[in-house]
Amino acid sequence: MIEETIEKEIREKKTEVSFEETLQDVIENPPIDDENITRFFLEEKEIILIGTAHVSKKSAEQVKEVIDYEKPDAVCVELDQQRYQSILAGNKWKETDIFKIIKEKKSTLLLVNLMISSFQKRMAKQFGVKPGQEMIQGIESAKENGAKLVLADRNIQVTFSRVWRGLGIKGKAQLMLQIFFSLFEGEDITEEELEKLKSKDMLNAMLKEFTEAFPRLKTPLIDERDQYLAQKIKTAPGEKIIAVLGAAHVPGIKEQIHYEHDLKALSRVPKKKKSASIIPWLIPAIIVGVIGYTFYLNIDAGIQQSITWILWNGSFSALGAALAFGHPLTILSAFLAAPLSSLNPMLAAGWAAGIVEAVLRKPNVQDFEDLTEDLLSFKGFWRNKVTRILLVVALTNIGSSVGTLIGGANVIRLFLETIGM
Repeated sequence: MIEETIEKEIREKKTEVSFEETLQDVIENPPIDDENITRFFLEEKEIILIGTAHVSKKSAEQVKEVIDYEKPDAVCVELDQQRYQSILAGNKWKETDIFKIIKEKKSTLLLVNLMISSFQKRMAKQFGVKPGQEMIQGIESAKENGAKLVLADRNIQVTFSRVWRGLGIKGKAQLMLQIFFSLFEGEDITEEELEKLKSKDMLNAMLKEFTEAFPRLKTPLIDERDQYLAQKIKTAPGEKIIAVLGAAHVPGIKEQIHYEHDLKALSRVPKKKKSASIIPWLIPAIIVGVIGYTFYLNIDAGIQQSITWILWNGSFSALGAALAFGHPLTILSAFLAAPLSSLNPMLAAGWAAGIVEAVLRKPNVQDFEDLTEDLLSFKGFWRNKVTRILLVVALTNIGSSVGTLIGGANVIRLFLETIGM
């Protein structure tokens, strides 16, 4: 067995060394062999992929062990510049401007991001490690061993944008609900079970289940990132490259690394279709036109239409704000804003309600400090001022959308009754 190992070492490394020299090297420095490590040669480069679980203590330990042993020229980590800066900045994220997030229409994406990170934080707390500890270890080990650090992942905002644009209204609602309710099931998982999740069979089963539930998400969330990561890994400097990756990406990267991929194309946020820009204006125009013509035919019917529109829009919007435990004035602002914002795609009742909530209950440093713990529980999501504001925005907008559908249907019904159909 050891002779086969030595012959393989000589063949793969293509070095002219004696059998005795290689034998001594193998005895003193036995090669690391593990099911979570994939090693192969691509032209003149030796590439080693370490498949990790993002909340596994064993993964972090293994990353250090492999990098210290292999002494690579470059270490690629599954991070983008934004997440890397977040690690370096430490607690700087506490300075987040919640008003800016609402104005830039990023509140829903931030809420989804916090929901997803909540699961990782809960798992990490159970095992006594930091979320992403294996990536942090990869950064530290690269520095300790003098290896070039390569941030190999695509910008997280680009990924979220491509995911979000690929879903319809129904898909977005289903995704948020599934993520949200899966956070608080309260089931513990053993570290042995966590390690099993890194096996190929388990990963394939999980990915199959994931794509069946949300088939549109696999392409931007998994496939495109596999291509991006593969291109960054194979173009990393040096002859020996180690890549620290979530285990879910290893099978895809092994396949995609043999092809060339356009990083600019993969980093492009797709433009909205023309129909997506016209429809939001077309529906309000129809509603306004129908109400205006009804007033022309019958003033009383027109007034009834207007009242119906205001009550349905305002009530469901206010209900959304109330479900988020918004301030009474926040709930009132949601009621008042929805009937008007529903007629202008440039506005949203949730933004108005979120700003009012942020003004009345402005988050302080303590709220940001408590996020780590509050994200671990259902109650914490509503108690923390930061997440409560995001919930106000999201639930108010959802309520306004429901109210627009019901209110619009009633406007049309009253119009048809007025013209005698």
